[in-house]
Amino acid sequence: MRTWQHGVCLAGALLLAALPLQANEVVNVKRITMDLAAEIADAAVKACRKKGYQVSAVVVDRNGNTQMAMRDTLASRFTLQIAEEKANLVIMSGIPSGQFRQSREDIRPELNHINGIVVMDGGLPIQAAGTNIAAIGVSGAPGGDIDVDCAAKGIASVQERLDFIE
Repeated sequence: MRTWQHGVCLAGALLLAALPLQANEVVNVKRITMDLAAEIADAAVKACRKKGYQVSAVVVDRNGNTQMAMRDTLASRFTLQIAEEKANLVIMSGIPSGQFRQSREDIRPELNHINGIVVMDGGLPIQAAGTNIAAIGVSGAPGGDIDVDCAAKGIASVQERLDFIE
């Protein structure tokens, strides 16, 4: 390239860089931190332990990536996978896994064949200032209702902080 062509290319690049971005061209998202995810998972596992149950709790971020996984000492290794898949259902649907299960009983068998999700009670959304930022799944108690209760206690342990996140 000739020198003047380099100058024109450079001037064009500088001009494009100087153009302001439109508001809809950049997306700001809230994400859960590892530390917050760890607090929630720990509180959920301990809530179930107080009831006499050994469980696993998995917190996934808004994209379904595992942010924190905790398995109590005597919980089966399979509870980790089930807890993660419950949380992933929440990410997919945006609602508690039990609520989704009840409303979509018609397609439950088919959904249970999708890699990475399971349609069972025990998964809840984690919200910050009204926005879903993550999900928790709990597995290992003798009933989804107990898993849900422990997951809810995990979220409740940090709820005040979540309510005031901007």
